[in-house]
Amino acid sequence: MVDPRKIKFIAFDADDTLWHNESLFTLTQDKFKQLLLPYHTEEWIGQKLYETETRNIEHFGYGVKGFTLSMIETAIELSEGRIGGDEIAQIIGFSKEMLRSPVEVFDGVEETIQRLSQTHRLLIITKGDLFDQESKIARSGLDRYFSHVEVVATKTAETYEKILSRQNIPRENFMMVGNSLKSDVLPVTMLGGTAVHIPYATTWAHEEVGAEELDGHDFIRLEDIRDLTGLLVGDE
Repeated sequence: MVDPRKIKFIAFDADDTLWHNESLFTLTQDKFKQLLLPYHTEEWIGQKLYETETRNIEHFGYGVKGFTLSMIETAIELSEGRIGGDEIAQIIGFSKEMLRSPVEVFDGVEETIQRLSQTHRLLIITKGDLFDQESKIARSGLDRYFSHVEVVATKTAETYEKILSRQNIPRENFMMVGNSLKSDVLPVTMLGGTAVHIPYATTWAHEEVGAEELDGHDFIRLEDIRDLTGLLVGDE
């Protein structure tokens, strides 16, 4: 059980922890499948898109731009080069719609962040495209509560270790809050920090972990971000 007196620094994941994100990708993927139905079945299109994304993460990273390039590559592959300019334009249009979409902050997030900012130093540590993530953070209206923002290519124990070192944060005083066991929980517990898992309704396939991978990792699971207040500062 976490000793709340030890926690001085709290970092939050952004997408699907502070606001909706994966649902937007799911909706866009559905549009993409419909566009390519003349060439293949929805199931096969989804499988090939996943495979293409997996290959491309090391080249393009995470976020809307990388997702768009993977959709275009998949469309060319599945159509055997027959995909037209109009259809490619539609795919690009899908990505622009995603980038223009309103930031839907979860219920209870702002009140929780505001309360915790009075007693702790707050950070954001998130993956994705720098421009897109900075834009979403600003549009969310939450940026004023955070002393530091890190947009990283991937989240590993080494990633967190470097951030903690740069920010002079002792690992025993650090807590990470996020929806991904793979990115927000396991790397932090490996370092000896405290991790809080708040599941989102859906999990991106690339972020899924098997039950055996959780063996030996102690972390806190909450159903609602508002429960953080009671955990760390007590109920008022």
